[in-house]
Amino acid sequence: MKIRYFGHSCFKITLENGISIVTDPFDQTVGYPLPETEADIVTSSHSHFDHNYFKAVKGDFKIVNTPGEHDVDGVHIKGVSVFHDDEHGAKRGKNIIFVIEADGMKVCHAGDLGHILTDDMVKEVGDVDVLMVPVGGYYTIDDRQAVKVVEQLKPKLTIAMHFRTSNVNLPIETEDNFLKMTGGRKVQSNEIEIDRNYLEGRSDVVALNYENS
Repeated sequence: MKIRYFGHSCFKITLENGISIVTDPFDQTVGYPLPETEADIVTSSHSHFDHNYFKAVKGDFKIVNTPGEHDVDGVHIKGVSVFHDDEHGAKRGKNIIFVIEADGMKVCHAGDLGHILTDDMVKEVGDVDVLMVPVGGYYTIDDRQAVKVVEQLKPKLTIAMHFRTSNVNLPIETEDNFLKMTGGRKVQSNEIEIDRNYLEGRSDVVALNYENS
């Protein structure tokens, strides 16, 4: 499995069989170059412009943007309903955590998660191998809350997302504090390749570069 980072909360997950999944595509106002890429499946955690700009993606893809169980192109995707804020959605509405089962691994994309998970939510999400978690705060959980969510879900690999860079003029923080608190590291590449053997026994935290190295 290859995971490529386009910036913000947008990743492209390419499976061993060639099926590709793009998460939370954004529009040009976010500040990053648009993810000019094809996909077979596109997930959207909520209907905000920086997470559901489907026009940025090419191809005849299927959209997954609702909670529940989804089977698309042989890929099982579970959507877990959570909130975009810590007031049960009163400020920013709902958000969906997606758990993607593929290549013998479970990849969890937390979208714009706005709160620590309840015990019931942790059970519903279940075991995860890879967690993509927002760390920038303001619109989502902040770095300290993200650390708690990592502790709740216990992934083997955590990938930070939704943080401030030189491209972004949003009132969110960088990934630096989150990496310090978790002993994580910055990766100069915008892509990481993983399999079950790679993840075995790991507890890694990384932030990928959104640009080509």
